Amino acid sequence: MQPVWAGHPWVYAQAIDRVEGGATRGDEVRVVDPRGNFLGRGFYSPGSAIPVRLLVRDEATAIDTALFRTKFERALALRKQMGLGSSPETTGYRVVHAEGDGVPGLIVDRFGDVLVVQILTLGMKDREAMILEALGQVFAPKAIIDRTPAGAAKAEGFTESKGVVRGEAPDAIAFTERGIEWSLPSDVGQKTGFYFDQRDLRGRVEALAKGKRVLDAYSYIGAFGLAAARGGATEVVCVDESAVAVEVGAEQARANGFEKIVSFQRGDARRTMQEAHASFDLTVVDPPRLAPTRGAREQALVMYAKLAELGCRATKPGGLVVVCSCSAAVDLFALTRALATGAVRANVHATVLERAFQGVDHPVPAAFAEGLYLKAIVARVDKR
Repeated sequence: MQPVWAGHPWVYAQAIDRVEGGATRGDEVRVVDPRGNFLGRGFYSPGSAIPVRLLVRDEATAIDTALFRTKFERALALRKQMGLGSSPETTGYRVVHAEGDGVPGLIVDRFGDVLVVQILTLGMKDREAMILEALGQVFAPKAIIDRTPAGAAKAEGFTESKGVVRGEAPDAIAFTERGIEWSLPSDVGQKTGFYFDQRDLRGRVEALAKGKRVLDAYSYIGAFGLAAARGGATEVVCVDESAVAVEVGAEQARANGFEKIVSFQRGDARRTMQEAHASFDLTVVDPPRLAPTRGAREQALVMYAKLAELGCRATKPGGLVVVCSCSAAVDLFALTRALATGAVRANVHATVLERAFQGVDHPVPAAFAEGLYLKAIVARVDKR
């Protein structure tokens, strides 16, 4: 229980000696150490590798609408302290980041005046009315849309809500990120609809793109590609397997005036990199999560090494490759090793220049190393 005492929000199954009082799935439970000392309260998920995620650390605080409102107010204040929420240049960002904001099992992204939520545990689902009421009080959104993944709901034993759960359905979800305007269908794509965690790295790619031919592999709707175009890239190629993502991305490029620079291709990013033959000055390799669990880590590292190899092969000598991982089970050291392996196989030398992580709207408790899930490497590729 030492990690929990230090502030870790998860109680792992192997750490539980016994469960008293007949607690069932979704119930609020108290967690105590072997001596009976109180450690916190959270919601029970029997059968999960993480049966309890702690929500409060004291005996007295009630888990009610007022608690959620207080947590959301603190989350909003943190974003404002770090420069988000006060400028029209960026109106899209994460406002509630689960454990990072003391609300395990809940994700909330802000898209202008619309909130998109993901409720990931039964305990939080059972308190959905409290959560939605508190979100309305703190953020006053025009609409709240639920995009809880079906897999997460099934694993926790509840039926996810779909679509608008508060307010009126918007025609599109409109927001800006660093001055680039986005207007997305309310049901588009992956996660909550946009990867806000890569905002800082997109800004860095923009700064590095001037005069370069850029490949945005696994582009989704082309957020890296549009950033590169605004940074002065001469040509940007965005590749993704999703027909919807490619169509939506092309619409965003046109709306922002980048259609002559940015092209979208539906296809296998691996094949595109394989066939590029060192023709790009800057290659961004940002695949979906390859290691959803620790058990998938070793196979994921094989894949990351292969993707790093392909990214290096696609990049001209003297060019830059950006390799990303959103798998918490793959740390920065392992990702760097995968890049080194890939570079050797591509018969090039890779020099790490920069490292990047998730943005400030995805905070990480000091005791929760697992919360640092996103990492990226910017490296120069040279002949051996």
